[in-house]
Amino acid sequence: MWRVDDEFEVLEENRREWELTGPLPPRRRLFVPVDGLRHVSAIQWFEEPPRVVLLHGRGQNAHTFDTVLLALGQPALAIDLPHHGHSDASPTGPSGVVEHARDIAEALDTLLTTPVVLVGMSLGGLVSLLVTRDRPDLIRHLVLVDVTPAADPRRARAVIEFLDGPESFASLEEMVERTIAHHPSRSPQSLRRGVLHNARQRPDGRWVWRHQQYPPAPSSPSPRPDLWRILEEIAVPVTLLRGDRPPSVVLEEDVVEFIRRRPHDRSITLAGGHSLQGDDPLGVARVLGDVLSE
Repeated sequence: MWRVDDEFEVLEENRREWELTGPLPPRRRLFVPVDGLRHVSAIQWFEEPPRVVLLHGRGQNAHTFDTVLLALGQPALAIDLPHHGHSDASPTGPSGVVEHARDIAEALDTLLTTPVVLVGMSLGGLVSLLVTRDRPDLIRHLVLVDVTPAADPRRARAVIEFLDGPESFASLEEMVERTIAHHPSRSPQSLRRGVLHNARQRPDGRWVWRHQQYPPAPSSPSPRPDLWRILEEIAVPVTLLRGDRPPSVVLEEDVVEFIRRRPHDRSITLAGGHSLQGDDPLGVARVLGDVLSE
């Protein structure tokens, strides 16, 4: 089974798979203190101040946007949500939208010098709604990736069943095999990369997903506010990206409601399911390039 010494070592494989050219941009991992006790981790792309900040979905991590950012070629920050990736555990677990938004806003206050395009996928999209409401001085455009306030766990049953599968695995190979079985439309090499970035070995030798590496959270997440109302009140432009096939969780009725509440904003359909950054990373990069050029 493959192993790597450097988390960025497999970026060349991303480039080959998607036929991207040009030199690899400089990148580094950051750790930003929040609440005086914990750290939020991020990957900085390029050395210039970021123009884009990206938040992943539940069970993912900052590397889910690697191909998008290779194609985009712009200074960016891809952040590990609390309780995910290399970020510290959250006291309310992996899905606390309100708590995650508070931590991300605090981290962005440290990291940013100018307003950015904020990209939020799935859980990261719900978090980004609160961040944009609470810190409009930091955000100039919001991009929601296959999520609206209508997000209902029942629509994402296949995704949730995959995330809440076995508590641990005997090997990385077992994790890869299960991942390939649940994502038949994706290339095996891309799924292997995803497992590589998102797996961690416990002291007993078994393997777990990074969002499952921590003990049970001591507190329950705060109730979610009315996110439709928050979306309607956000002062910056909003672009909605949705997938054209299952397991996309954005239904046509959600798009209608989005346009009703945001009549001057756009909804764009791309080729893929829920994780558009993996299914159509070049399409996501094109949209972000257009947004940045506005």
